[in-house]
Amino acid sequence: MRLQNFAMAVVTILSGAMAMADVKTEAVDYKDGKTVLEGFMAYDESAKGPRPAVIIVHQWMGLTDHEKNSARMLAEKGYVVLAADIYGKGKLPGSPAEAGKLAGEYKGNIKLFREREKAAFEFLKKNKNVDAKHIVIMGYCFGGTGALEAARSGLPVVGAVSVHGGLATSNPEDARNIKGKILVLHGAIDPHVPPAEVNGFMKEMNEAKVDYQFVAYSGAVHAFTQKEAGNDPSKGAAYNEAAARRSWQALLLFLNEVAPVK
Repeated sequence: MRLQNFAMAVVTILSGAMAMADVKTEAVDYKDGKTVLEGFMAYDESAKGPRPAVIIVHQWMGLTDHEKNSARMLAEKGYVVLAADIYGKGKLPGSPAEAGKLAGEYKGNIKLFREREKAAFEFLKKNKNVDAKHIVIMGYCFGGTGALEAARSGLPVVGAVSVHGGLATSNPEDARNIKGKILVLHGAIDPHVPPAEVNGFMKEMNEAKVDYQFVAYSGAVHAFTQKEAGNDPSKGAAYNEAAARRSWQALLLFLNEVAPVK
């Protein structure tokens, strides 16, 4: 019996390794008007037929390994994933100061921010492996703000997920344009998104009768999924292992609800 169990365990491990080996990743160019954008795609080559897809919007430092790793993990679950580029091909900030300035340009020009996300959506939905009726947009920090703004713009996604993102908007009435469901994964003591902003977001969603979920993780501040943020919560941004793990599971549950892989 022990030998049989051992053999089954080996088969399970090898099967998992084979499944991971089927995930293909590639850099892809697409455009918003005349601006060339460089995204990162991940998908399971062995999967057959159109399947649900996810757009990942990056945090303020641009498209990094953080988003690419999430793309790979979601591809392993059967999704076609595009880690989108908001800033433009080759345009990556070299410091937090540069990132703040660059991200601020888009937060100050929500129309352009939304257009960049729409460009990613239009590019992804044309992919032959994508079920265009089941696309979800998500993002981290700056990208979480973007995911919510994409939904507010009326982009026909079945879901939008903000992971430690900003919740405020200059156009709260736009929430009535939201077509899909919303998931917010929030650090309960995030100083960058204070209680007043949280309350304003809930008021906005409630008044627009949006189907939303809001999950706050105790002890978590901004950037709680990013190991690069360090481990000192007093700085306002820090990695939190428990919150990162729990938020990933919450994301998978949400995806299984709005865009299940069959």
